[in-house]
Amino acid sequence: MRTSLLPIVVVLTALRLPAADDVRHDKYTPTPDELAQSYDRAGALGAKLRNRVFKAQIAPHWLEDNARFWYRNDLRDGAREFILVDAEHGTRAPAFDHGKLAAALSAATKKTFAADHLPFDAIEFAGAGAVQFREDGYVWRCDLKSYECQRIKEAGGGKPAELLPPPKKDAVQPNVPDADDERYPEAAALQRPPDRQTRPDTSPDGKWVASVKDFNVFLRAKDADKETQLTRNGEAGNAFGYVEWSPDSKTLVAYRTEPGDNKQVYLLESSPRDQLAARLQTRPYPRPGDKLPAHEIWLCDVDARKPFKVDCDRIDFGGVPRLHWLKDGLHFLFERTDRGHQRFRVIEVDAVNGQTRNLVEEKAETFIDHYQGTFFAYLERTDEIVLQSERDGWKHLYLIDARAGRVRNQVTKGEWVVRGVERVDEEKRQIWFRAGGLRAGQDPYLVHYCRINFDGSGLVDLTPGDGTHAVQFSPDLKYLLDTYSRVDLAPVHELRRATDGTLVCQLEKADVSALRESGWNYPEVFSAKGRDGKTDIWGMVCRPQKFEPAKKYPVVEYIYAGPHDSHVPKRFSPLHYEAQTLAELGFIVVQIDGMGTANRARAFHDVCWKNLADAGFPDRIAWLKALAVRYPYVDTDRVGIFGGSAGGQNTLGALLFHGDFYKVGYASCGCHDNRLDKLSWNEQWMGVLGPHYAEQSNVTNAPKLRGKLLLVVGELDTNVPPESTLRVADALIKANKDFDLLVLPGTNHTLGGAYGERRRRDFFVRHLHGVDPPDRNAPASGRAE
Repeated sequence: MRTSLLPIVVVLTALRLPAADDVRHDKYTPTPDELAQSYDRAGALGAKLRNRVFKAQIAPHWLEDNARFWYRNDLRDGAREFILVDAEHGTRAPAFDHGKLAAALSAATKKTFAADHLPFDAIEFAGAGAVQFREDGYVWRCDLKSYECQRIKEAGGGKPAELLPPPKKDAVQPNVPDADDERYPEAAALQRPPDRQTRPDTSPDGKWVASVKDFNVFLRAKDADKETQLTRNGEAGNAFGYVEWSPDSKTLVAYRTEPGDNKQVYLLESSPRDQLAARLQTRPYPRPGDKLPAHEIWLCDVDARKPFKVDCDRIDFGGVPRLHWLKDGLHFLFERTDRGHQRFRVIEVDAVNGQTRNLVEEKAETFIDHYQGTFFAYLERTDEIVLQSERDGWKHLYLIDARAGRVRNQVTKGEWVVRGVERVDEEKRQIWFRAGGLRAGQDPYLVHYCRINFDGSGLVDLTPGDGTHAVQFSPDLKYLLDTYSRVDLAPVHELRRATDGTLVCQLEKADVSALRESGWNYPEVFSAKGRDGKTDIWGMVCRPQKFEPAKKYPVVEYIYAGPHDSHVPKRFSPLHYEAQTLAELGFIVVQIDGMGTANRARAFHDVCWKNLADAGFPDRIAWLKALAVRYPYVDTDRVGIFGGSAGGQNTLGALLFHGDFYKVGYASCGCHDNRLDKLSWNEQWMGVLGPHYAEQSNVTNAPKLRGKLLLVVGELDTNVPPESTLRVADALIKANKDFDLLVLPGTNHTLGGAYGERRRRDFFVRHLHGVDPPDRNAPASGRAE
């Protein structure tokens, strides 16, 4: 598909850089001295930026009246202050006169305390006219009229129960990964069968005990020895193995299970610490196409003692379902996603006769997003269901009449998405939820908190500020403390009313002055049109602190295109680690969410369907070219890319399928062949196993490699089997391709750890700048570190 360079939407930060086309841009190539200095800056960046952001978080401590709260600000040079907020009157002020309290406490203790360096972390308001705090092992009380401080009791070994713990000293710290970083969400996605039930299960009323033995279900009275065998059709290979009771103890639910393939994955630990020889590790690891355990649902009326099968097919995906019993005790519901992820149902079961009906049935030509989950809540009072669905092309909420099995009304609608549900208030018939893309002109990935009535009326954005939000509610839910930020906006804290989101008062703005004094600059948020010339693609740009706009800099993209989410950071951080540390070596480092990732329109997400090799590259390339039009110092003739896990797969895919644009790649622990990776994650986006798996495999396409490639893998990767990387290596060797391979002994799923990060930096310096990195193998006396 041809890319289109249409008008660009750009959001600029305080960093203003020239973009005149008549400026000659020579390639930036670091001298040996510049290179050594840039390595020093990159290595020291985490420590340099640590503890330089203040007032980034607020921990509110609400008083008993739920109308007032206090919080503590930790400031520069160890200073601190205590603030009291009166929500009813909309006021914010010091919690007390810090100078007077410091003087009074100094006099009482014969010590010296400064107003901005009081010795306690927390306070408690004792009535309206005093505060209590702990100092030197005692609880002190200070009268706020006379400012007389009195010691009232020993504090004991720990903090007094009435004194709340302080907030964390520095809430925003650089995210520095380690060698075994398990940051990738698909690590938790393995589908495992439930453990066979080995202990007796007592009914809720305490009268009956159900157990499983000899492949079948047995029942006995609690105080009796005699058992009744309920089922007789359980056998090896198709045995009953799990039972559960209805809440009224009248019905027993049992599951007869045919085991799956239970195939193993093998890891070789080459250098165990406790022995010289290597150690083989094995564990179950289902992959696409493997047979999973299949469960039949059986019911038994305790009085009748006759089991019967529920009228539905065996459940062969997702394990034993979680049951929701209705208040009549005669019906229960369960959610079911079919294997292949193209149908989702909420099924009602009649516990008297085993008959079923679909209360909800969602079908898709592509996929139902099981990975993020489909919100489902049953409302007991009214027999209604609140359901999240993409049936109109956007992820929205619907109200369903459970008795009739039909949609009563669509609750939310519009070209934006519901990101999650916080609370369903049955009494007020309201839903509190998170939304993305609600406000035109804002980055569509920014999260806002909202409320709406069941009938779709009364939509209110409780957090209108231009940023991504986090909220803390007062205990009575009348107020919310709203904190919002962007990568190019330090946190802002506001107090708002939960009824309509109106502002009560401004609280704080994070202080980043010390950060700016260090030479740090905000990343830039940048938006440009994607492959279709219409859709906005959003990303982030990081530049070196030592930056010369008249030079032309190579570009490195940090990629993770897993369809289960969107991945470009949206919250403020003093250090976006992988991006900014690499930028210090003289690169423009970017991160982009292309089509195929989540949290946008259904059509945006659907691009990934049976098409993981796409990885949004047509959008990414269009975005990068647009960036170069805006900033001539961006050199799109020298583009590198790196990532781990799905990002490792994407990185190699860039060199295989778009080697005319991407020239250098660092691919760590990649799921290079989706047939070898975990079943649940891959069948979600690729569907059932078919020829398209092989057609898109990096192994199959290895002969297409262009550019410079460094493959990295941890030999003990429990997320993506190491064989995925080694099969790519084997295919590249057979295709007579040049590449580098780094195997990290004793290492799990990782982007590379400290050693891998250093190798990544060196790889890009060597192949994008065209200069040699420091020689770590030189004699110690002359070695450049």
